[in-house]
Amino acid sequence: MTMKKQINFIIVCFLLAGFQTAEAQITDKPEFGKFAITGATLHTVTNGIINNGVILIDGKEITYVGDNANTSGYTEIDASGKHVYPGFIDSWTRLGLVEVSSVPVTNDASELGRFNPHVRAFTAFNPHSAAIPVTRVSGVTTVISAPSSGSISGKAGLMNLWGYSPDSMAVAGNAALVLNLPSPGKRGWWDQRSEKEIKKQYEESLKRINDYLDKARFYNEMMTAYEENPRGKEQPDMDIELEAMREVVNGDIPVIISVSREKDILAAIEWTEKQEGMRFVFEGVQEGWRVAEELAESGIPCLVSTLYNTTRGYDNYQRPYQNPGLLHEAGVKVAIGTGDTENVRNAPFHAGYAATYGLGTEAAVKALTINPAEIFGAADELGSLEEGKQATLFISDGDPFEPMSQIEQVFIEGNKIPMDSRHIQLYQEFLDRDAVND
Repeated sequence: MTMKKQINFIIVCFLLAGFQTAEAQITDKPEFGKFAITGATLHTVTNGIINNGVILIDGKEITYVGDNANTSGYTEIDASGKHVYPGFIDSWTRLGLVEVSSVPVTNDASELGRFNPHVRAFTAFNPHSAAIPVTRVSGVTTVISAPSSGSISGKAGLMNLWGYSPDSMAVAGNAALVLNLPSPGKRGWWDQRSEKEIKKQYEESLKRINDYLDKARFYNEMMTAYEENPRGKEQPDMDIELEAMREVVNGDIPVIISVSREKDILAAIEWTEKQEGMRFVFEGVQEGWRVAEELAESGIPCLVSTLYNTTRGYDNYQRPYQNPGLLHEAGVKVAIGTGDTENVRNAPFHAGYAATYGLGTEAAVKALTINPAEIFGAADELGSLEEGKQATLFISDGDPFEPMSQIEQVFIEGNKIPMDSRHIQLYQEFLDRDAVND
């Protein structure tokens, strides 16, 4: 074992020891059964606001949302003066795939190779990540956990933040394919390539992706033809990679493309228009406000954040905060994606900035609830307070976009989650540092 590997091994041992200590302090288990949340202001998202409302939870599902109900047989939670929202969804994270970015053995977000459509973030998701309890007690109950690297990184998973295994946490193991298009411009001030070199490399990279998609379409047509009429035909050989592309080229799941600059966004829109039958979502879109009309016309939803610096030094400092609102005003479906790991807990504040700078509170709530649920095909389970949907919601003592508001209780798929995390434990540990005397 090399010295570098030995050092990494020692670091990981210390980290794991720390995580085990943290987990050992979280002794409470969730409660599960029948609950009645009464007296609250219910922000249903899709059916308005209900004052002094009642929500009935039976097992994993919401069985009633309204202003009056028989609560006998239910464990009642008096939420008078409080607010109930659907669980927030962060649409772009690496949560569960990365524990400590600087320690390679705790980083499982990337895979070797250029084309990896068969790689699933779901299979690498760590349900015991120390960042998960920190995230869910902030009201963020569900995340897209996305892989990175290569031209096709793999499949992102839509994951609830309670459970003991990826299977028990997955809302959709294959929520979207992550595709990285080449940029037609310079990568930054350090990029010394000539315009001719940039164009050549861009076209070569794009051709490789186009050729791969053509191959995937041919494979899909061949397999579909056999499945529809196998009689008298020899079964084609199965290809794991191309098999994973079938739901993509059929448009069953969307393709997420990360784009930021105006030139990249316009080039990506032009490219997507040639991909018949496929669905697309843009992530990042930091200069989306410059081409908001074009994005609206394309019908491509956008996953955006607000807590970043302007992309150009001469831009107004407010542009990152205004970007979601300007996109929404133009007619773009917007969802919040922090692009973070340990700070996914800040998703409500990304939305809060967007709400203040033009998006508005109602649209900002939708950007963390029903919009991502619709984008990723989970609107029949998540994103609003409705009968028959998952009991994934939280109780707040105020506006969840306000830093001073407290999330008092979280439910994830009917589980009444213990409101504890490593951050809370450390706060309590150092709040009272006096010695304990017999």
